[in-house]
Amino acid sequence: MNNLTIRLETEKDYRAVEELTREAFWNVYKPGADEHYFVHTMRSHPDFIPELAFVLELDGASPAEPAHIIGNIMYTKAWLEDEFGKRKEILSFGPLCVAPEYQRQKLGKVLIEHSFEAARKMGYDVNIIFGNPGNYVSRGFVSCKKKNVSFVAPGNFPTALLVCELVPNALDGRRWMYIPSTAADCCEDTTAVEAFDATFPPKEKKWMPSQEEFYIYSHSSVVR
Repeated sequence: MNNLTIRLETEKDYRAVEELTREAFWNVYKPGADEHYFVHTMRSHPDFIPELAFVLELDGASPAEPAHIIGNIMYTKAWLEDEFGKRKEILSFGPLCVAPEYQRQKLGKVLIEHSFEAARKMGYDVNIIFGNPGNYVSRGFVSCKKKNVSFVAPGNFPTALLVCELVPNALDGRRWMYIPSTAADCCEDTTAVEAFDATFPPKEKKWMPSQEEFYIYSHSSVVR
């Protein structure tokens, strides 16, 4: 697709990005979704990195048809703490969205690679996410166990915790503890999530097999 543009998100894009996020995640990980509320609140969180909030815009088919956003990626700060209590600031992306009708065309890869290059220029060398390994191992992510990165407790290596070194050998084998941003904590307020979702057109909440897959990944760990 040659008629694509990647650019930074602007305030005028906010609602379109929230609508895109809702469509991309609806019924994927749970009946309904809360990622669009996360996006809405993330922008005012101190850990949000606006310099890495990119949208993927598709040009209109004609002068009468405006360009529209079909993908986006957003980042927050996160941290690694070594066994001596020394902290290292790193990155975590999410949500990463591509409109359902444009998925499986490697557009997520385009957004990841573009944002990784921008992150390197900002001095970041590690990115850690929670995600389905099948979606990300081809993008350079590996099991957190391979990089000695635990979560919650030493020796706990969640299956869904994935590590990507933006700079080779950025992690030197020390034992690390992952400390995520609190930006996503907003989604625990289910009343606020529902109130925000009510500002969008109604959609049916239902069970999908992807929800069970996500449950398995998010509730399992790689052991020593």
